[in-house]
Amino acid sequence: MELVFIALAVVFFALVIFNIHIVPQARAYVIERLGAYSTTWKTGLHFKVPFIERVAKKVNLMEQVADFPPQPVITKDNVRMQIDTVVFYQITDCKLFAYGVINPIAAIENLTATTLRNIIGELELDQTLTSRDLINTKMRSILDEATDPWGIKVNRVELKNILPPKEIQEAMEKQMKAERERRELILRAEGEKNSTILVAEGQKQSIILKAEADKQAAILNAEAQKEVKIREAEGEAEAIRRVQKAIADGIRMVNESSPSDAVIALKGLEAFEKAADGKATKIIIPSNLQSLAGLLTSAAELVQSGSQPTGANK
Repeated sequence: MELVFIALAVVFFALVIFNIHIVPQARAYVIERLGAYSTTWKTGLHFKVPFIERVAKKVNLMEQVADFPPQPVITKDNVRMQIDTVVFYQITDCKLFAYGVINPIAAIENLTATTLRNIIGELELDQTLTSRDLINTKMRSILDEATDPWGIKVNRVELKNILPPKEIQEAMEKQMKAERERRELILRAEGEKNSTILVAEGQKQSIILKAEADKQAAILNAEAQKEVKIREAEGEAEAIRRVQKAIADGIRMVNESSPSDAVIALKGLEAFEKAADGKATKIIIPSNLQSLAGLLTSAAELVQSGSQPTGANK
């Protein structure tokens, strides 16, 4: 009996342990009781009633990505191409997700392909290549509305690749090459134009600077010549002033010394001698020259008489 009780106790504890469940973060468990939906377990510790309840589905609540293979589509202008899409979705209702559709991912893939064909069929090739944002927005709106009964919310749809036929790809590559060459020519022409403008502007500035330099040199040269002439004029004026001052000083000294007639006569003869030094072409002889000569003779006799000895006079 003791062994039976021990065995029952072990089975009981085993049942308890195996029916304790911990739901991790961003997960949810769909629980069925006797085959029917019972509840949804959120994050935390839960106990399942043995033999009555069961975990019907474990649901991931994080945002998920479904990358579908390329789908063949035909544009409005009858161009066949391949487009692969990426769908970002998230489960919002675990009960609808568990019982709404058998294979949600396959259902989303088929719905995406159908929606993509409908949208691309209304667009031409050029519009398809340049309207990715418009196509993404339309597809997200249609898929989100269609998957709502499945407890799925479509957050974003992206066209991963658009692959037109090979001949169209080659034509597009040639067009792109021609466009690149055209832009290169435009940029080269713009560069040459800018270079020419810069060279002309540099030459213009050089001429302007040279003219300014010549102008400044001429101004400085004129200023220097003006300064030289001013200095020369000031020197001549100073020389004249000093000569006049010397003459005035001489006259003043003569006046102060009260010269005799004989001295004045001698000075007159000196002046006449200078006038008659052979350089003058015309000489004016003063009328009193004879009297001056007589005066000089008298002066000479006085000098000689003054120089004889006293005994001779006797």
